[in-house]
Amino acid sequence: ARFHATLCPYKTSYPTDAHYLYYSGNEKAWPYTEHAEPAPRGHRQVAKGLSSGHALLAALMESAMRAGVAFRPLSRVHALSCEDGAVRGVRYRTVDVDDPAIAARVATHRRLSAVAGKLGNWAPAIGKRLGRRAEAIWQAQAVEAAERAGAVVVSAGGFVFNREMKAKYAGGFADIVPLGTVGDDGTGINLGVAAGGSTDHLERMTAWRFLSPPSALLEGVTVGPDGDRIANEDLYGATHSQVMVARYGGRGYLIVDAEIWRKARAQIRHQTQAFQKIQAAYLFSTGHQKAGTLGGLAARIGVPAEALVATVGAYNDGIASGAGDPAHKAAELCTPLQVGPFYAIDISIRNSPAFPAPGLTLGGLRVDEDTGQVLTAADTPVAGLYAAGRTAVGICSNSYVSGLSLADGIFSGRRAGAHAAGSRVA
Repeated sequence: ARFHATLCPYKTSYPTDAHYLYYSGNEKAWPYTEHAEPAPRGHRQVAKGLSSGHALLAALMESAMRAGVAFRPLSRVHALSCEDGAVRGVRYRTVDVDDPAIAARVATHRRLSAVAGKLGNWAPAIGKRLGRRAEAIWQAQAVEAAERAGAVVVSAGGFVFNREMKAKYAGGFADIVPLGTVGDDGTGINLGVAAGGSTDHLERMTAWRFLSPPSALLEGVTVGPDGDRIANEDLYGATHSQVMVARYGGRGYLIVDAEIWRKARAQIRHQTQAFQKIQAAYLFSTGHQKAGTLGGLAARIGVPAEALVATVGAYNDGIASGAGDPAHKAAELCTPLQVGPFYAIDISIRNSPAFPAPGLTLGGLRVDEDTGQVLTAADTPVAGLYAAGRTAVGICSNSYVSGLSLADGIFSGRRAGAHAAGSRVA
């Protein structure tokens, strides 16, 4: 895996291909600056656009193949096999991708799945239709199979694509755009529960409502439906959204003035990836409200005018007096909102194709902190069963910041694999 150290000079949720280190989380935001010295980081492997994750996993997979791992693509586990109270293998259905008689159907399935996976995050209806076509091919070709082993590591993602589980646990995150693949359907978690495992943090989810790029938008003020401040805008997008969900049920607005609006518009060309340009095109054309005064803007978005004027006034006064932003936003991102017209962007957690709020689930099977073994409700290990990644409770199950699925997935996978390697089966 290859990483670069080029530092992005502005705050962003995801940098252009010129930058690979950046302040991607809460490193420079209050209150985290009171506990750790800010340092730039990043989880982008050298690759174009959003393909960094694919490139990293390709490198990991190539390494696994060199080590002799037997890979079974187009396979789906439906049951764990147990012997003498221990998990000792899996039962699954699989498609033989090397069978020349079905090569054309396998190729069609691969194409449909690739497109459905991409559109599933941005155009769910189309993604589902293509996914159903791919599923029909798989169902027609899949045959029963089984494997026996000393241990099983379940690492099958979360449950953001399981409609029933999501509806049960999502709360204020109910309308996030599912981020992941159709395999994030809770199957791994449910397999572990069926074997005696217990779960936690299933209600914990993340919503990525980023305010930048363009970075100038962070100089605005976010308010809830009551006109009060949500939180300091330089927080990581998921952290800010967590506050918005907890306090306002996922509803809120970003308020900026004419000078910030012009500055942000000028930054779009140089600070955005292609997918971010699409969102910016919507926000700066029809995806905002505009009025000559703050009171008029409040009426347009349906918040109390007196409260909005007071919130912006307190922000402006803190900057002017030198006392600083009452919400403790970093000084370099504090610009007074004084010049009309004023603009409002609806940053609510809503499933909108033009301005999606993607998210994923964070809870899962409870595991032993030292071994990765799945735990029962009585805190005893389920013999032979491990969980990793978003199938398990992990580092980011309480709160998500940038890159933790990659970091936690690799860490928890190594932990489980190292302990499971000591298992043997006759």
